[in-house]
Amino acid sequence: MSFPPLDTALPAGADAREHALLLRRVHEASLSGDPSPARPRPVIEDSWSRTRRFGIDPDAGPPPRMVSLEELHRRREDSPISEVLPLIRRSLVSVADEADHIMLVTDASGQILWRDGAHRIRTMGDRVGLIEGAYWNEGSTGTNAIGTTLVVGRPVQVYSAEHFVRSLHALTCACAPIHDPRDGRLLGAIDVTGPVSTVHPSTLALVSAVAQLAEAHLQSIHHTHLERLRSVAAPLLAGMRERALVVDDTGWTAAVVNMEPVRRVLLPKHHETGTAWLPALGECSLEPLPGGWLIRPRPAECASPSTVTLDLSGPAPAVTVAGSSGRWAHRPTPRHAELLLLLAVHRSGRTAAQLSHDVFGAVGHVVTVRAELSRLRRHLGGIVESRPYRFSEDVVVRVVLPDHPEDLLPGSVAPGVRALRSRVGSGERAIPLGAESAT
Repeated sequence: MSFPPLDTALPAGADAREHALLLRRVHEASLSGDPSPARPRPVIEDSWSRTRRFGIDPDAGPPPRMVSLEELHRRREDSPISEVLPLIRRSLVSVADEADHIMLVTDASGQILWRDGAHRIRTMGDRVGLIEGAYWNEGSTGTNAIGTTLVVGRPVQVYSAEHFVRSLHALTCACAPIHDPRDGRLLGAIDVTGPVSTVHPSTLALVSAVAQLAEAHLQSIHHTHLERLRSVAAPLLAGMRERALVVDDTGWTAAVVNMEPVRRVLLPKHHETGTAWLPALGECSLEPLPGGWLIRPRPAECASPSTVTLDLSGPAPAVTVAGSSGRWAHRPTPRHAELLLLLAVHRSGRTAAQLSHDVFGAVGHVVTVRAELSRLRRHLGGIVESRPYRFSEDVVVRVVLPDHPEDLLPGSVAPGVRALRSRVGSGERAIPLGAESAT
């Protein structure tokens, strides 16, 4: 997984102490409404806006919400990150110790699951609530690297007075998200936090690299699981004459017989033994296997899905497809969420050149757009069509919007999405979209 160029908190060549003083003046001006000596970075400005809506007092930020020790242990056991925690610790703990930082690992809600670092620095974390079991999302503690990273879905560094709550101005933090390589789902984040005097642009690059390394290791674990499932499935498939494939619980194909390979199948949201309509396969029978499913596509055509819902109201976009054969859901990547939203608005379709302009602000990224839509159509075959790219005329498309326009794909800088933010009101949540309709 690759990230765009990292947006570090300390400008190149800037004196850290002088920049911290400038940020304090910017922070004060933002709270008082006085003219500001400079604008905060866009990612910080957007986060401050969200934090104000949460009603957080910059002078008395609320103590982080906590869970019981029993609940913390349960969440640790349930977190896929636990499988790569030794790798994360080997990569970061010694570096964090030397740099007077603590290392934190959170889940997707911003709850700190693990904390490592020298005793002296952990004591500093105790004073501000950077402790295991505490929530550090923006709704709990305002603008901070953990919470803001989880909102925008990319690495974020927050320095000194970029934190909304004044008691955090003595800190510098760098954080990067960890996604499940199987389906792109946000699993949590890795953060290193230390005294403001330890700020360094390379910290963000280091944390980002470790997050990508953790994702690569999770991918390797997944491949091992598919190999085991393939071994289980081989005797079962050997004697079959009809089309069939074996997938794991997230729909990744382990083995196939008498048909073209399909890299991944989107399984129904609450799949169980029986029949279901699946993208690109049609009506299928599903039978459980240890660690996966046996899928047999049926030869006859059957009912297609009737409704597609793109839910953008929560912390992560979701696509739900419903029809006479059941209901299933998919977590699109941030780029795919952008494309689906644009296609929902433009029901008559968009060419690759038009989508290039919508997403990148120029028509020179047609190849990239086509590649992304090819990946998207692997998941949504029969729902998203091409020439031009569009939703099938047979489905009703609904978009569920956030309460506030600025929360519409907040991590997106695509011109088409930014234009939509200015057009969408906060009073409507679920919008049926007709041809060329944006509201």
